[in-house]
Amino acid sequence: MSNKKILLIAIPAVLLLVFYFVFRKGETDYNQVTVSVQRGTFNALIFSSGQLESEKSESINIPEKLNDRNLRIWELAITHMVEEGTVVDSGDYVATLDHKAVEEQIKLAQDDMDKMLSEYEDSKIDSNLNLSNQRDVIVNARLDLTEKKIIVDESVYESPSIRKKASMDLDKAQRKLEQEQKAYGLKKQQEVNKVERKYINYRQVSERSGELQKLFDALEITAPKAGIITYFKYPWGEIIKTGSKVGPYNSIIASIPDMTNLISRTYINEIDISKVKVGQNVKIGIDAFPDKQLTGQVTSVANIGQAMPNSDAKVFEVKIKIFGQDKDLKPAMTTSNAIDAGLFKDTLMVATDAVFENDSLKFVYLGKDNPVKQIVWLGDENENYVLVKKGLKENDVVWLSEPKDAADLKFSGVEIYAEILKDKENTKIKADKEREEMLRKKADAMSQMPGSMPPGAIVKQTK
Repeated sequence: MSNKKILLIAIPAVLLLVFYFVFRKGETDYNQVTVSVQRGTFNALIFSSGQLESEKSESINIPEKLNDRNLRIWELAITHMVEEGTVVDSGDYVATLDHKAVEEQIKLAQDDMDKMLSEYEDSKIDSNLNLSNQRDVIVNARLDLTEKKIIVDESVYESPSIRKKASMDLDKAQRKLEQEQKAYGLKKQQEVNKVERKYINYRQVSERSGELQKLFDALEITAPKAGIITYFKYPWGEIIKTGSKVGPYNSIIASIPDMTNLISRTYINEIDISKVKVGQNVKIGIDAFPDKQLTGQVTSVANIGQAMPNSDAKVFEVKIKIFGQDKDLKPAMTTSNAIDAGLFKDTLMVATDAVFENDSLKFVYLGKDNPVKQIVWLGDENENYVLVKKGLKENDVVWLSEPKDAADLKFSGVEIYAEILKDKENTKIKADKEREEMLRKKADAMSQMPGSMPPGAIVKQTK
């Protein structure tokens, strides 16, 4: 009995000790997962988020008639438009422009046409009256000339002075007839010109009325080909949609992208843009389809950066050509781009999961037994590793998870953080200088164009 009692007491005690050591060991392993800093070959990647766009697209424009300046309509509002992303066939409805604005112009043109027609008819009547009066003057001049001839014939037996006066009166009557006949010719041409001008005015208004009617019949916009409707977007961000104004100077309403030629438009920060070059290979993921993996190549890198909203940071536009075709892809889908920025041999690297961040400060937990928060200066990264510029050396041990007392640990390497800040400031100054130099060269090139003034030229103002 005593042996059984001993066993009953001993077995629970042994089990408790086993459980204690097992769970204590597991906890320790969990909190002390570490890796070593390595030296080797590193493939640098630059990560960015982008948006799918078509490299080529067919524009859907305003009616051709709206480009006619004689219509004197400079813009029309879009009163209705299909939703962006709508799949259309060739000839399908896309949008409607403001009919009321054109109707008002048609009514005004018709009023002008009635007025011009009335003026045209009045001008013909006035011309007939004026020419009729002039013809009467010519008839009277002929009669006067005949009378003067009779007087000359009867004065043959009169004194020389009377015959001389009769001859002079005959000459005057002859000249008057000739003058009236010439005046009639000029008057007739003048009246013809007046009538023709009135007719031209009437014809122009009539033609404008007809063209306005054709425009009215063309205010419903249709698709030129089958595809997906995408709204037109200006470089400054404004999108053409229902309510937007279009006209001869902003004629594109929407577009139908060619989904066989896609690009990813992305923006790279000014720190990494110097590493991006045309021709670099890119791995592309689609956020909407996590299982899809595409490939591409950098085709263009912007020379001038753009300011980010609510920030002093600059970004540069980069276009990535996507290889192959995929029927599931749609315009404006978000892409995850990994740009292959180059291969580095014999370089120091550390696991990405070992790097922690506090605001703009990056650090690792260095040391297996008594870890410290070691500030590090990092470089390029890829899916698993990041390059180490300063703060670590080969075979240093770093933690992959935070220690229990992480909040109480002190920072080491504060001088490295100061160097990082100084390098960022120098990089920014250099980028600003390069941008100013580029703008200066552009201004110099423009000043050399024909018709431009040379630098330093002074314009003299004359009174």
